[in-house]
Amino acid sequence: MQLTDYESFPTTLPLVIEQSMFLYPFMIAPLFIEEDEAIQSVQYAIENNKLLVIAVSMDEEKPQKNKHKFYNVAIAGNVMRKVALPDGKIKVLFQGLAKVIIQDVIPNSPMQVRVDKLENLPYNQNEVEVLLNILREKVDKLAKISKNFPADLIKTIQDNQDPARIADLISSVLKLTKDRSFELLREIDIPKRLYMLIDSINQEIKSIELKNNITHKVNKTIEQLNKKHFLKEQIKTIQEELGDNSKTQEIDEFKEQLEALKPFMPEDGYKEVNKQIEKYERMHPESGDASMLQTYIEQILEIPFGKFSDDSINIDEVEIQLNKDHYSLSQAKDRIIEYFAVKQYCSKQNIEPDNKNATVLCFVGPPGVGKTSLANSIATALNRKLIRIALGGLEDVNELKGHRRTYVGAMPGRIIAGLVNAKTMNPIIVLDEIDKLGQNHRGDPTSVMLELLDPEQNDNFRDMYVNFDIDLSNIIFVATANSINKIPAPLQDRMEFIEINSYTPEEKYHIAKDYLIPQELKKHALKKKQINLSDTTIKLIIDKYTREAGVRNLRRVFNKLFRKSVKQFISDESLEKITINKKNIDQFLDNPVFEIDLADKKNSVGVVNGLAWTAVGGDVLKIEAVKFKGDGKLNLTGSMGDVMKESAQIAFSVIKGLFDTKFLKGDNFETKNIHLHIPAGATPKDGPSAGIAMALTLASILSNKKVDSTLCMTGELSLTGKVLPIGGLKEKLIAAYKAKMKTALIPKKNYERDLKDIPNEVKESLDIIYVEDIKEVIKKGLVK
Repeated sequence: MQLTDYESFPTTLPLVIEQSMFLYPFMIAPLFIEEDEAIQSVQYAIENNKLLVIAVSMDEEKPQKNKHKFYNVAIAGNVMRKVALPDGKIKVLFQGLAKVIIQDVIPNSPMQVRVDKLENLPYNQNEVEVLLNILREKVDKLAKISKNFPADLIKTIQDNQDPARIADLISSVLKLTKDRSFELLREIDIPKRLYMLIDSINQEIKSIELKNNITHKVNKTIEQLNKKHFLKEQIKTIQEELGDNSKTQEIDEFKEQLEALKPFMPEDGYKEVNKQIEKYERMHPESGDASMLQTYIEQILEIPFGKFSDDSINIDEVEIQLNKDHYSLSQAKDRIIEYFAVKQYCSKQNIEPDNKNATVLCFVGPPGVGKTSLANSIATALNRKLIRIALGGLEDVNELKGHRRTYVGAMPGRIIAGLVNAKTMNPIIVLDEIDKLGQNHRGDPTSVMLELLDPEQNDNFRDMYVNFDIDLSNIIFVATANSINKIPAPLQDRMEFIEINSYTPEEKYHIAKDYLIPQELKKHALKKKQINLSDTTIKLIIDKYTREAGVRNLRRVFNKLFRKSVKQFISDESLEKITINKKNIDQFLDNPVFEIDLADKKNSVGVVNGLAWTAVGGDVLKIEAVKFKGDGKLNLTGSMGDVMKESAQIAFSVIKGLFDTKFLKGDNFETKNIHLHIPAGATPKDGPSAGIAMALTLASILSNKKVDSTLCMTGELSLTGKVLPIGGLKEKLIAAYKAKMKTALIPKKNYERDLKDIPNEVKESLDIIYVEDIKEVIKKGLVK
């Protein structure tokens, strides 16, 4: 139906209220209608061959029922097609025909309104032409920066000459508010309407230009300042779209952990790790470098920055723990207690201990005497973690300093790895066997140890893998060694040595009874009443089945005893108790070990008991000599080292001098050859301390006088016949005690300096005599 079919306005027409879209004359638009009242209005218009009025609601949201509020200028038009949709909705194809003004609302069902046609006022053609040209220019400009004007619409605007139609077309495309659209729709003054449109287009052009300008500036700022963040977000979004956001979560966790450690990390350390996290974030997760960086970040974040053991130093507790875990070792215990007494006193005086003057304790002694276990006791008493770093045979400096990350398989050094394992920054680190550090083309680990143990340097120790300084000054370093002589002098200067010597048989007995046996019984789930092990049997085991300075092998013997006992208990469930004694001990243990040679019962010519230090304690060496016709030569055998061979030559020269001065009388040595030998020829021997023993052996064989078989001796001999001091006196005298010697000759300086450290049972059993000259040795050694 056309408007010409209606004779006059006003007329009564059904009403549909559209929520947001303004319609214009000659516009064909689909409408989706779901309200029952609106559906009734559409049905009424179709059935009664009437026009339909579409008005726009003033409410932003759907109005409540029967509370309509709408603009009074609307569009009247035809319903071209109606399609029913699910859920009772309908779709209508509506054609606008004319603008109308609503005069009154008739509250019928459906809702109807009385309307008048809204006619445009007459206008000046020339003015409108000028305005249209301006309007088209503005539309062209707007179309270039906006995507709302398709090409066919631009062409229609350019070709059409009807100003009202042009105004309607442009109004339908512009992004206008409801109120602004209503003002343009109701305006019947064509020039004024065109002015309004030009103004609206200008505003939209300015708005778009401003938006584009701001967007450009924002993009530029993002590109300059936040490009990394922008890329990260893009990567994150892509990974989420692909369903692979595990790396994103991992990086977020890394950042959280790093921020938590920031107050405790060195500033350069925080920057380094943050830099590597950002670098890792940009990498493809499957690249080789990404895997390397991931490992590095994980390693660094495991370092316990800011975490310290809650230790309170109390020397009484330290002393109790040391006595609980160790028998004897009074000198070592006293030094340890003194070390921590200083720290406790400083704490009571509210004085921070000066770590730059801290002492590094180094326990020196044979294997198995308790060097490492002393460190264990310290850690237990202080409630600190204990980390043991074995240095034996270590040659690669990177083992301590860490590898550079450019190398395949790079890892942090053992010190940093120790902190990770301890989970605190103040553990006790035991540098085990520091005397066995090696050196080769890959560096000198000793130089790294200098940095580690020097309090002036270790507060900024740089691990090559970590690549930033770490403070190690809160760590208590304890070193162990078997021999001081093999430790480089600069490293010795940074340590205080505490010598732990061999145990006497009596000390071993107490250690076995009070420590080793209870511990091994517990390990084997045995009770004390199940094993009958008398004191006599324990001493027999110590004397016959072990030969060592410490008690490590002794522990193994008890371990073997109890293993076999457990087997018997399992085999015979009725068995309640096992007795181990001299008669049946061979059923539990293998053959006795080689013992120290006991003192001979008869005195002999050319046989002297010398005392030696070995890695397993002291030993008694039988130095033997024979003579035969010759031209005054001296032959040496018995795997002697260069120093010992020189000592033999010195002894030979000294004894020949004594014959020349008539102090000694006997065969003419110029017509005799002498062969001097030290048994156990497969065992290398070296050192100067057998000098006086070899001299006495030569004096005996050349003078044909016997030597006291219960006499033993140790001392270096000078070319002038002086007896010089030696080392390892305690081990040597303990060996003499075990060999049932009666008299021991030692240098005077050792007598004055070291005798106080000799166990009482040794001093009570041995007649210890000091000598200063070889003549005294000969007088006391040769039997008249």
